[in-house]
Amino acid sequence: MFSLTDADLTGRLLDCCAGAASLVAEVSAAGGHAVAADPVFARGPAQVEAAVRESLAGGQQLVDDNEAQFVWDWYGTRQHRDDLRAEAAEQFLADCRTHPGRYLAAGLPRLPFADRSLDLAVCSHLLFTWARRFDESWHRAALTELARVAAEVRVFPLVQAGDGAATPFLGALVRDLGADGHRVEIRPVTYEFQRGGNQMLVVAR
Repeated sequence: MFSLTDADLTGRLLDCCAGAASLVAEVSAAGGHAVAADPVFARGPAQVEAAVRESLAGGQQLVDDNEAQFVWDWYGTRQHRDDLRAEAAEQFLADCRTHPGRYLAAGLPRLPFADRSLDLAVCSHLLFTWARRFDESWHRAALTELARVAAEVRVFPLVQAGDGAATPFLGALVRDLGADGHRVEIRPVTYEFQRGGNQMLVVAR
């Protein structure tokens, strides 16, 4: 979903807001430098694990409620997707237990990192996904903050949760970020699960 290359993974990487993703665990295991930020990490290991287990058990509801808006070419079957999610969750939980310093209790639109301290920040299924919950001004602040701490930012997807509706203020945000001096690009990716959700936003200084 982020078109990551081996070169992308050699720098300082931030996953924000990470949830139970295995990206930091996998990058770190391969010798890279990666950290995750998410407010949920403030709950402590036991509550985080309980929340992950609960999410895995009920994570199909959004798909079931909007079945026509999802395509299965990448996963093949629902069972394969469930298996991949479970595997990623176990990798996350194991790494979180053994390397808690990689998982910071922090969230957008304010992050505890110095200016330009990271090479790449990735953000999946938060910005634009929940555009009905977080408004345009919140998105602008969040993107500006990510661009403050990282040389490049990649956000996926650009459609909203469930029905895959377009985000009405995406164009305005692209224009505003460009006017502020950022390089902004909407780039296609090879991953698609939500129908039409096959693009990422790239913001760089």
